[in-house]
Amino acid sequence: MEVKRKPFQGVFNIIRFNWHFYFIAGLLFISSIVFIQSLPEPFQSLAFWISFLATTSMSVSLIISFYIYDCSDLYQLNWLSKNYTKSVLNINAGFDETSELIKCKYPQCKLTICDFYNPQTHTEISIKRARKSYPPLENTFEVSTEKLPFLDNSFDCSIAFLSAHEIRNEHERIHFFREMNRVTKPSGKIIVIEHLRDIKNFIAYTIGFFHFYSKSTWLQTFEHANLIVNQEIKSTPFITIFILEKNAFTL
Repeated sequence: MEVKRKPFQGVFNIIRFNWHFYFIAGLLFISSIVFIQSLPEPFQSLAFWISFLATTSMSVSLIISFYIYDCSDLYQLNWLSKNYTKSVLNINAGFDETSELIKCKYPQCKLTICDFYNPQTHTEISIKRARKSYPPLENTFEVSTEKLPFLDNSFDCSIAFLSAHEIRNEHERIHFFREMNRVTKPSGKIIVIEHLRDIKNFIAYTIGFFHFYSKSTWLQTFEHANLIVNQEIKSTPFITIFILEKNAFTL
């Protein structure tokens, strides 16, 4: 049976998982409107512009998120070539948006799903809300980023969809990609989908872009994990897809 994302599903999930930010922003906006006249004259203009900029920033963020998660072809999985779907490892960080889509598009695929969410280190309330709304799929493996429980060269393709940035420790992140390298076949591919810490994502998410990593950081991580970038794709100006392969020349 075909799996389709619902209209506005992406932007609705963002609001639902991060509703406290929007509640606080809305409360501040209403308060500024109600009490602005009671402020001394010099502060009235300041309060207005702070409120205006905050509201504009939030609106721009939601519009861009709607474009990325509801209007683009990101979830059509065009980045996943049929040549690498015989055996696929799909790793998430507590919120799995792609496994059902992969199974639907490639029903013959042997799909292995892993979740490296650790409540001790991944303390963001948004992830907890996402897991409550979307529990892990049946047969999902709970794994550690330090050691994936699979033999060497097990998968044609390994995927980290908007998840690897949750590994905040540099050494842990490098080790995680070394593990992805280890369990992926020499002829296989590793696909990493991420926002980047760049000017486009700053425009979209302001200070929220600090939660992402720069392109140079990702490239350094891949190099330390003995991986090379075979292809770099822009799903939108805000999403980068790295198609990686093993570095055959590493001694």
